Amino acid sequence: MGLQQRPMDSIEYIDGGVRVRVRVQPRSSHSGVSGEREGRLCIRLTAPPVDGEANAALIAFLAKALGIPKRSVTIVSGERAREKTVEIGGVCAEDVRERLLPGDSRSVKDACE
Repeated sequence: MGLQQRPMDSIEYIDGGVRVRVRVQPRSSHSGVSGEREGRLCIRLTAPPVDGEANAALIAFLAKALGIPKRSVTIVSGERAREKTVEIGGVCAEDVRERLLPGDSRSVKDACE
């Protein structure tokens, strides 16, 4: 029997890693995960959304938070939007959830603005 994904879960298994649905809030006062809402992991970044800076900051943030090389993180859709899909190789969903959402902070009401 295969593993089942929770409804509206932002993190799902793929072959060789995970796929993460995110909503990025650029130009924040600090970078970090602010929770999970409507099936997306909400990530605040200090970088502005110009010339790919927010995308580069997202990749660097996820790689550092997960302790993996940047080359393991790929934006597969939404490069020019706030809502993005990212594939991360060499990690499992439990590790990603544990490192990015310690204590499972999905109850944050205003996580994504």
